[in-house]
Amino acid sequence: MIVENVMKKSVTTIMPYATLKEALMLMKEKGLKSLIVDKNSPSDAYGIITNTQILKAILAEEGDIELLNVYDVYNKPAFSVSSKIDVKYAAKTMIEHNIKRVVVTDNNELKGVLSITDLTDYLMSLVD
Repeated sequence: MIVENVMKKSVTTIMPYATLKEALMLMKEKGLKSLIVDKNSPSDAYGIITNTQILKAILAEEGDIELLNVYDVYNKPAFSVSSKIDVKYAAKTMIEHNIKRVVVTDNNELKGVLSITDLTDYLMSLVD
């Protein structure tokens, strides 16, 4: 089974200069735990921001996040895998690096997101 058959193809992105408050509101609205941070140019890399990163920023700033942007806390480049590789290689990479989500790209173009939950759901479907 290849990654493109297991990944989530519907991806919500946010720009790096958006505020953390905007990121939180978008996560809440969409019921997400992370957002893909869009590239600034075609040759740039995608990033990722998670609810944990935002929580850490809120705690560090004692709740005052009005002046913080996504740029201040997100990870860039995000770990990425090709949509055409076998799921087992993506899973191995994620486990070895303790990563819960990876960006799926082909030729530096966003194709989706693969999470540990997606992998678990796939494995559970094999048991049925």
